[in-house]
Amino acid sequence: MLHGGTDVAETFGAANTPEAPGLVIGHPQGAAAGIQVLANGGNAVDAIVAAALVAGVVAVPACGIGGYGGHAVIGLPGGKVSAIDFNSTAPAAAREDMYPLDASGRVRGRINQHGWLAAGVPGTLAGLQLAIDRFGTRRLERLIEPAIRLARDGFAVEAGFARATRNAAEQFARDPGSARLFLPAGRVLAEGETFRNPDLAAMLERLAKDNSVAAFYRGRFADQVAREFKKHGGLVTRDDLAAYKAREVAPLSLTWRGHTIHTAPLTAGGLSVLQILATLRALDWEKMDAADPHATHARVEAMRVAWHDRLALLGDPDAGDLPVDRLVSAGYAEQSAERVRKAVRDGQMIPGASDDRTAGGTVHLTAADKTGMMVALTLTHGEAFGAQVTVEGLGLVLGHGMSRFDPRPGYPNSPRPGCRPLNNMCPSVIVRDGRPVVALGAHGGRRIPNTLVDVLAPLIGRCASLADAYAAPRLHTEGAATLQLAKGWNDAQVDYLKRVGYTITTGRGASLNAIARDVEAGTFSRVPA
Repeated sequence: MLHGGTDVAETFGAANTPEAPGLVIGHPQGAAAGIQVLANGGNAVDAIVAAALVAGVVAVPACGIGGYGGHAVIGLPGGKVSAIDFNSTAPAAAREDMYPLDASGRVRGRINQHGWLAAGVPGTLAGLQLAIDRFGTRRLERLIEPAIRLARDGFAVEAGFARATRNAAEQFARDPGSARLFLPAGRVLAEGETFRNPDLAAMLERLAKDNSVAAFYRGRFADQVAREFKKHGGLVTRDDLAAYKAREVAPLSLTWRGHTIHTAPLTAGGLSVLQILATLRALDWEKMDAADPHATHARVEAMRVAWHDRLALLGDPDAGDLPVDRLVSAGYAEQSAERVRKAVRDGQMIPGASDDRTAGGTVHLTAADKTGMMVALTLTHGEAFGAQVTVEGLGLVLGHGMSRFDPRPGYPNSPRPGCRPLNNMCPSVIVRDGRPVVALGAHGGRRIPNTLVDVLAPLIGRCASLADAYAAPRLHTEGAATLQLAKGWNDAQVDYLKRVGYTITTGRGASLNAIARDVEAGTFSRVPA
């Protein structure tokens, strides 16, 4: 039973999907491959790895086989939850002052966004291999087959893919591998055209025969990747690739109203999600009227406090002593809550600012199986096509993980040798009574952490159904006075927020997907439906 005598089905909404064999959502072709794996007896990790590999071929503007990496959170049937960190690392030659800055603190020529200096060590393949090794039941050689077919035989270019290609065409034309792949005969790919990547298919076939991604990091492919970095002035070497390790790590956790939310730890964005939720919990936010503008004001200020801390204090915990425990502690949550209470009483904003650095991209996948295993996995290039460079001969587009560092020296998230950049991914699993009941995550760059809060706060705090929590109005702030509101806010709330002093803009939150499992009925529900 849930808090207040509500059962799982009532809290999370009527289940609508039979338990057998399970469910995979988040990318259409990836989900189809994952569901087939479940039908053939694989578990949720097997399914989500197959889905991720397909997404890495088909959704190449957002993620890729050479993507800079991602994070996964895995809830086991008995309630144990683990996380896989496969974020990119900076090469050994990286330095805090490696990017020249203009007077406003921005990188000259955007060389941390596009080009070979924007790419760090790719983590995606290592992370998927580790997930299979630790929690899967199927061999890589079988799970990679759908991705190979799509790379070899091709798929129809969708409108978003074509648009992203047009936008990247100027950069692609400067990079031989990208020009060959995305600008055939010097023209931009058109919607509906068949896109093939035979070089990538050949590499994946070799990895399948090895039943391992080892050759990508310490073999023939590592040599080829390192040669291309050197040829084009990049920094990643064969030693950097050989040194890379995906890691199994303990998730960060927070309990609220009988539910324990487990999320990806630093360098992912989960810490900020839990910090905001801890502040709302300390405010007794769940007892406030959702229609009361003061409740919205409190939620905005809790987000602004967390974003200020995120941008000023967080980075790779291996690079220094970061206040992780303090930021999610009950004591700090109460301190933050008191600051929020005062701001709401006074009708004012807590002083704060943002760094005005945008970030988009990512694909999020969610999977569940009949045993009760639930998995949330987010992977990314960064923004469209990442660094917008391609390893010639491998068809391997590289993510721009180095763009996720703060390019200014002296910050916790400044680039340093071997460090992992701060990112926004927040795959999460919710456990109730010792069993996973929800897995969720989102894609959409910096909007991801706030979107997770937008859904988790009513879902857990107010025991809303999954469908109602998903449909609730969303907002976004990164600590400054600018507040972005999605559809659904009423005029009274908007007018109140303007009077407080926020600059209101309109926009949408990140794109979230989630699976809820009704343990007793053996069925699933999902959003979006």
